[in-house]
Amino acid sequence: MTNDITELKRVSSQVRRDIVRMVHGCQSGHPGGSLGCTDFLVALYFSVMKHQPVPFDMDGKGQDLFFLSNGHISPVFYSVLAHSGYFDKAELGTFRKLNSRLQGHPTTHEGLPGVRIASGSLGQGLSVGIGAALAKKLNGDDALVYTLHGDGELQEGQIWEAMMFAAHNKVDNLIATVDYNGQQIDGPTSKVLSLGDLHAKWAAFGWDVLETQGNVMEALLATLTEAKSRTGQGKPVVILMHTEMGYGVDFMMGSHKWHGVAPNDAQLAQALAQLEETLGDY
Repeated sequence: MTNDITELKRVSSQVRRDIVRMVHGCQSGHPGGSLGCTDFLVALYFSVMKHQPVPFDMDGKGQDLFFLSNGHISPVFYSVLAHSGYFDKAELGTFRKLNSRLQGHPTTHEGLPGVRIASGSLGQGLSVGIGAALAKKLNGDDALVYTLHGDGELQEGQIWEAMMFAAHNKVDNLIATVDYNGQQIDGPTSKVLSLGDLHAKWAAFGWDVLETQGNVMEALLATLTEAKSRTGQGKPVVILMHTEMGYGVDFMMGSHKWHGVAPNDAQLAQALAQLEETLGDY
């Protein structure tokens, strides 16, 4: 765990290398959102969350919990878990391959340390996070629950039901984050189904709303620290995190076309040339 911005950026660079190599290795997966959310997950697991990789405890009593709702960005999740010590990073080479624990969407039946719910069916993660947060309250556990969602995922009705429920029940030990990159698999969210004024909508539903730049480590750490300070005050907290899909790889940035497409050999080499190897490739 560290607050050293330089070190966190070094971890992010390695995680981004892992992402493009994993997706290339099986010619399948979702690099765009994974690259965009790298800085957030690195900040969370290496600086902000109170968690214990070994031994992994499914209940997570006394620990902060994280639930990945947009489970298709599993490459970044797996890489961060591996570098955090949940399992050997060599296993990243098995991503999406037969008999691997690293499925395209995270699952629990394979017993992968760090994964507490199967995810990928969009819209469900906020409900799960609320349930876990309420369980912590019932157990007298003052640790926090974090969730991550795609902005396209907010087109799911279950999200809005969960938002109402959390505010009504004062689930104030929960911090939800929205990857607000404006892209989804079929194109810009503004064209597929506009989300309108998200800040105003979350606030109207009774949430404490923060906004930040999700690809600036300094801004992320400051916002996550502020979000933690606002817990316990009767409102759930949400961070609208502005990111760029494909961040860190110039030809992938800002386009929905890299939502779920793997790079070829030449594109992999081009991507890796832009990402410093800092912690050693798997």
